[in-house]
Amino acid sequence: MTDDPIHSVADGMPRLLEVMRRLRDPETGCPWDIEQDFGTIAPYTIEEAYEVADAIEREAWEELEGELGDLLLQVVYHGQMGAEAGHFDFDSVARRIVAKMIARHPHVFGTESRDKTAEDQTRDWEVAKAAERAGRDQGGVLDDVAMGLPALLRAVKLQKRAARVGFDWPDAGAVLDKIAEETAELIEARDGGDREHLYEEFGDLMFVMANLARHLKIDPEAALRDANAKFTRRFRAVEAALAAEGRQPEDSDLAEMDTLWDAAKAAEKV
Repeated sequence: MTDDPIHSVADGMPRLLEVMRRLRDPETGCPWDIEQDFGTIAPYTIEEAYEVADAIEREAWEELEGELGDLLLQVVYHGQMGAEAGHFDFDSVARRIVAKMIARHPHVFGTESRDKTAEDQTRDWEVAKAAERAGRDQGGVLDDVAMGLPALLRAVKLQKRAARVGFDWPDAGAVLDKIAEETAELIEARDGGDREHLYEEFGDLMFVMANLARHLKIDPEAALRDANAKFTRRFRAVEAALAAEGRQPEDSDLAEMDTLWDAAKAAEKV
């Protein structure tokens, strides 16, 4: 048994908070942890959130426990740095989210009726968020759509926000027409040889594709993750078929690999 006080702290959150405090101690902590700030830790926070999503996608529940711990550590890390700078601490972060959840769920914690659909609740949530923004003197419709979001997710959020004030295409058909228009402009830019113009038109097409996903009620991030997984799965089947003959993809050609791809695709439908 050691006399180290870390072992006398209650298990769970109190112990995790003490671990982080010790890691950041300017005299006895870890040199790497001491050097970090909000900016340097933010990329790890984003990465850990994606790893949580990945574990859920794969239904890797044992891994998910660990990934959730890694994500929780990020919140604790920011809380400790906030406390050191006098901005906030972990407890104030927790109190703030508790207050927000209670305020935004009057049908659970207040007197409003629970006789609403999930869609009704989503609409009420957006109304509450709009009221909060007004209270913070954020007059612009797009003012608090976070810059640090993945570009595809931010595109959807920007479009949702604009749609709430009527700036939106009426239906998916109109968006598809816009996609055809943007595709034609992309081809024109490609044929014109202007790389900067091509870059701009490609971005425009991606932005409209995000809008189509919103109109079709599809999560574009999830759809693209699934497409990535499908590509990976089928390409590995191509590799396996070639490996069975003692070959690798570089020993093949596009026509053969395309045939093997079609075989892998057909096998999935059996």
